[in-house]
Amino acid sequence: MSESHNIEYKSTWREEYLKWICGFANANGGRLYIGIDDKGKTTGIDNHEKLLEDLPNKFRDILGVYAEVNLQSEKGKYYLEIIVPRFDVPISVRGKYYVRTGSTLQELKGPALNEFILKRTGKTWDDIPVELATLQDVDEDAIKFFAKKALKSKRIVPDATEEDTKTLLNNLHLFSNNGKLKNAALLLFGKDPQKYFTSAYFKIGRFGDSDADLKFQDVVEGNLIEMVDKVMEILERKYLIRPIRYEGMQRVEELEYPEPALREAILNAIVHKDYKGTTIQLSVYDDKLILWNPGMLPDELNIEMLKGKHPSHPRNKNIADIFFKAGYIEAWGRGISMIMDTCRKAGLPEPAIEEVAGGMQITFLKDIFSEDYFKRMGLNERQIEAVKYVKENGKITNSDYQELLGVARRTATRDLAELVEKEILKSSETRGAGAYYKF
Repeated sequence: MSESHNIEYKSTWREEYLKWICGFANANGGRLYIGIDDKGKTTGIDNHEKLLEDLPNKFRDILGVYAEVNLQSEKGKYYLEIIVPRFDVPISVRGKYYVRTGSTLQELKGPALNEFILKRTGKTWDDIPVELATLQDVDEDAIKFFAKKALKSKRIVPDATEEDTKTLLNNLHLFSNNGKLKNAALLLFGKDPQKYFTSAYFKIGRFGDSDADLKFQDVVEGNLIEMVDKVMEILERKYLIRPIRYEGMQRVEELEYPEPALREAILNAIVHKDYKGTTIQLSVYDDKLILWNPGMLPDELNIEMLKGKHPSHPRNKNIADIFFKAGYIEAWGRGISMIMDTCRKAGLPEPAIEEVAGGMQITFLKDIFSEDYFKRMGLNERQIEAVKYVKENGKITNSDYQELLGVARRTATRDLAELVEKEILKSSETRGAGAYYKF
């Protein structure tokens, strides 16, 4: 049995290995073997009787945990098996916290430690009380705005809108046990949330040919419950256009990116933002739109899981609950799936989702014929040129492909077949000399 995320071997016992016990307790539990080297060979220990008596007491007195210590033997050599369960409360060694990650031991510090302690105590950052805040910091208009939305969504009872502000906030679980307003209350309904949370605003920038070419920008401040509408209003008024098209005699003016998808992405960024970090950034270019917010995915999720139906794991459970009650979001983990479906139906590429610079980034591409999109689809340079040719000429034949790219018929046939397989081009019903490919 080799070392793994929950198994560690040590030839002899040292006091510093208390950190490994702590690391297992703070992770998912594990087993520490004393008297086995890192290659899995039993080397044995001579002081097993003393350790059998001392170690449980050390774990209790220094760590405050119980771990099972068993004496084992192999070919006359004794070794100890220490079985450490997972603990739901944070465990420390002389004031320091460790966690087992993969096959390594890491000390938790700063924001990572704060996040870990909150998670282990069943709380999220937006649960923390703001000691100096009072009801005078709450915007009554924001409360009324929420109540109107929640009543329309039928996620609060009508009588709730008749309650005074303190009662409503209390019923929404936005007061701590000691009667202080929580972080969530000030972020959601505060008159000036930036007074307490300096990065709780939304930056929008319009860029030209490069990131260095910033044309103009806006900063959207204020409480979160009204921020989504403010961001969308500024985007529609200053940053995006509504191309005109006709369906028969009907004039249609839709936003250049699907409005429901864009709104959902902005909501996700606001609800799941790490408010201990920097601000949300929305960068608008000629051919794409990039939205980034601080905060990595929780351990329970990965990017592929996001694209399908998955359990909801909100970073800020109170903020998510208020947005749910207001009818802005669902509680089913379907937001990203809806974004993808909406873009596909609009004839746009699926947005790219990545973990970048300690946060989550989603990139909307305006034109399905963009070169970036085709590179992400795995097209080679020949195929990209062929797609451009079809865009300009309406179709391409195998002979056109050979002449345009200077390749043999076999290569042209293979490349075109891949374009059909990737559903970028469609093959005509005609076969033989009259066959062609088009969108």
